Amino acid sequence: MGNLLMNIFPVILLVFLGHNVEGLGVNWGDISSHKLPPKDVVKMLQENGIKKVKLFNNDETILNALTGTGIEVMIGISNQLLKDLVNPDVAKKWVKENVIRYDPKSPKGVNITLIGVGNEPFLRDYKDTLTNVTGPALENIQNALNDAGLGDTTKATVPLNADVYLSPSWNPVPSAGFFRSDIVDPLNYILKILNKNNAPFMVNIYPFLSLFYGNGAFPFDYAFFDGVSNPLKDKDGVEYTNCFDANLDTCAAALAGAGYKNMTIMVGEMGWPTDGNPYANVTLAEKFYKGFVSYLAKGKGSPRRPGTIEAYLFALFDEDRKSTLPGNFETHWGLYYEDGTPKLPLDFHGKKKTLVPVPNVEKLSKKWCVIKPDVKNFTDLMTYACDRADCTPLTNGSSCQNLSDAAKASYAVNAYFQYQQQKDESCDFEGKAIVTTKDPSDRTCNFTIGFKTLTPLAPSPSPLPSSDHSSSSDAKAPSSSSTSPSSPKSTFASMGIIFLVSLFFM
Repeated sequence: MGNLLMNIFPVILLVFLGHNVEGLGVNWGDISSHKLPPKDVVKMLQENGIKKVKLFNNDETILNALTGTGIEVMIGISNQLLKDLVNPDVAKKWVKENVIRYDPKSPKGVNITLIGVGNEPFLRDYKDTLTNVTGPALENIQNALNDAGLGDTTKATVPLNADVYLSPSWNPVPSAGFFRSDIVDPLNYILKILNKNNAPFMVNIYPFLSLFYGNGAFPFDYAFFDGVSNPLKDKDGVEYTNCFDANLDTCAAALAGAGYKNMTIMVGEMGWPTDGNPYANVTLAEKFYKGFVSYLAKGKGSPRRPGTIEAYLFALFDEDRKSTLPGNFETHWGLYYEDGTPKLPLDFHGKKKTLVPVPNVEKLSKKWCVIKPDVKNFTDLMTYACDRADCTPLTNGSSCQNLSDAAKASYAVNAYFQYQQQKDESCDFEGKAIVTTKDPSDRTCNFTIGFKTLTPLAPSPSPLPSSDHSSSSDAKAPSSSSTSPSSPKSTFASMGIIFLVSLFFM
């Protein structure tokens, strides 16, 4: 996607700031079938004045590209490793191989300042499988950093979902916030380690998900930063005009109740998707980011946590291989499309009026794959194409939902054609599709053109009559339901909605 939607949604996000938004960073995920060269991505980060990035792993190629740049880097440890890290020797080895080797204290090294130990390990969906290993893993990683002489500049923390805290139903205000009773002991273990090492408490906050899962019950304007006519009133006359402040102060109250009223709170994820749902579009993303960047630039903070707030926007790029179980918007969180084209003219440092694209991206030829006019049965070929390429824009409430059945089939086969780097044999579909140089995009739906990548692709150029359409291990079809009990973010949504909706309607 790119130029077409930029013309359709002429977002005017001109944030006139006289300085960088110092506390603002970005999440750089890589669950994509086609990846951009990390060195080019780093050039883009520098051009945009982005000085902080958060990674979900420890990709060597990305870390090498960040060497010597001075960009603050947070690297991640997967939940799968937490049980192993209960062994101090394993933690020491991990720190040696993934932190010490990059010489984080040297200007010529990688400026690794944070380690994310696991990712939202206290979600109810995990059924306590990680509850009792997260704290020991965190302690061992921080001890290994301390032993290596890095503990003063590199801190370990645990990125948590906002479902770890809530307010009681009989007093649904931020000042009454407390931590979930089922995780009090293991969470206190973590808080003691963070406090001892002056490390931040990290939480992921998503106003979009409150709106999405609210099913019309959540006040629309409360997800943004423009003010509301009926603010939430807490004790002592404190008023809340957006759910971010309310959520953050609920967290602050929970920390204070646990004995850590001065612990730094850092927002690990905060963003707005641009497709896959009626609320997920470029127009509302503009509204959200414009408000949030302005909010951070003021340095005012929340009512109970005044001052600068550090936050990482989620995310840098769209990621077409992400699971759509939480919703069909999951592949569309990026500030940039997968080809490195910015979606929004967002200004991080007050000098430019738009995001700089990733340099040196070579787009493929201006040709598309479409269904032949005489084809009437699209079911099998759409199943095949959408099991392998991202068809979420075709779902209800998305940018391409209003296409005719034939046009939807064309979108699907083109998505697969571009996914396969426009290989000739990938636009055949048993003779039902053909390559065209006429752009089939319409006013709201953009038929993408791919870009050259070195990422290996699945070797399945086009379906054959005997193809088993259900056997693909890299399936990426739109989910049949926008919610799922196994969705990592569904727990937060339910907890957040119970809390935030109750703020207004109890």
